[in-house]
Amino acid sequence: MTNLLKENVRISLDSIRSHLLRSTLTVLIISFGIMALVGILTSIDSIKYYLNENFMMMGSNTFTIRNRSMRIQMGNKSTLPKNFRAITWKEALDFKSEFQFKSFTSIYTFAASTATVKFGSEKTNPNISVIGSDENYVVTSGNEIEKGRNMSANEVLYGTHVVVLGSGIVSKIFKNKEDPLDKIISIGPSKYRVIGVMKSKGSSMGFNPDNVCILPVTNVRQVFSRQNMSFSINVMVEDPMLLDAGIGEATGLFRIIRNVRLEDEDSFDVAKSDNLAEMLFDNLKYLRLAATVIGIITLIGAAIGLMNIMLVSVTERTREIGIRMAMGANRITIRNQFLVEAIVIGQIGGLVGIVLGIGIGNILSLLIGSSFIIPWAWIALGVVLCFGVAVLSGFIPASKASKLDPVESLRYE
Repeated sequence: MTNLLKENVRISLDSIRSHLLRSTLTVLIISFGIMALVGILTSIDSIKYYLNENFMMMGSNTFTIRNRSMRIQMGNKSTLPKNFRAITWKEALDFKSEFQFKSFTSIYTFAASTATVKFGSEKTNPNISVIGSDENYVVTSGNEIEKGRNMSANEVLYGTHVVVLGSGIVSKIFKNKEDPLDKIISIGPSKYRVIGVMKSKGSSMGFNPDNVCILPVTNVRQVFSRQNMSFSINVMVEDPMLLDAGIGEATGLFRIIRNVRLEDEDSFDVAKSDNLAEMLFDNLKYLRLAATVIGIITLIGAAIGLMNIMLVSVTERTREIGIRMAMGANRITIRNQFLVEAIVIGQIGGLVGIVLGIGIGNILSLLIGSSFIIPWAWIALGVVLCFGVAVLSGFIPASKASKLDPVESLRYE
């Protein structure tokens, strides 16, 4: 059985070589269909990986309480954000002191998004975000201290002029590779002593955490004070499995703090760190559907092309079929020979399409800064589809070849 299969494969390859141009065109048709399918699906996996990296940087066990929901726009559809009254400093403090769930809780506010940081004669562009926070913010925001230390509870309490810098700011204002620790820099109207530098995280969907400086929230209330300043609350529960329980308890407590009546909706927004990623993942299913339709349409064309080349091959090789039958080959052997030939052509096309699809899909990965993706599931799907297309396309020609009359076949031409 194995020898017969090897012989059929050898005959198939000889036939492909003898009709190289026609076989190449058929292989290309199949490979384009698989390339479209695998390429687009690989691109989707790259996008999902990128979103996971960027929207889940705070971890799967973190949620945020704020006075404004997110605005989501997909194509022409847009979800308008809900705006609630500002979360006051007292409300945020009350929540942090009364929330007894096993977690880390931090209070923060955005003081400015167009600040300029200066050191000596060097300064940044006016695109620095200034965040006022407490001592827990670095942990709950998914950041890490690379050099120096985080701010202490006493520094937050007294509003000390200290700052933790993003690595992007350090590279811009300390161009001579000075040690930034204990250096005095200017942020807006005030001067601050650098006590720590955060690890680099890179740009994240339009927001660069490396261009952020973190000040004590009490200092921000004094230096960057503005009317109706609103505060946000980050909560990172110790056990990710208890995230929903923590959200429920936090929502109930904050409703009491905000004096929300039982029959009224929440007057604040609670968002998990992966909410936006989940929304985008949900919309990616339409792109996957489009890729599948494109691939199937192309594969239908490939199936028609493959069937055509096999029918022509049967006609051209009628005399050869007659000789094989005269030498003892039965109808099943003849049918299997042509069926194997169709499968070989299909698998060659599938292999070329898979390689091209992975390459095209990972070009997007390279452009958006995602990791190299090898979509094993889509590779398996491509192999199965090519096998199915080959069997369906080759069955009719193979059956036609097996039903030829040996005498008439020998007299052909």
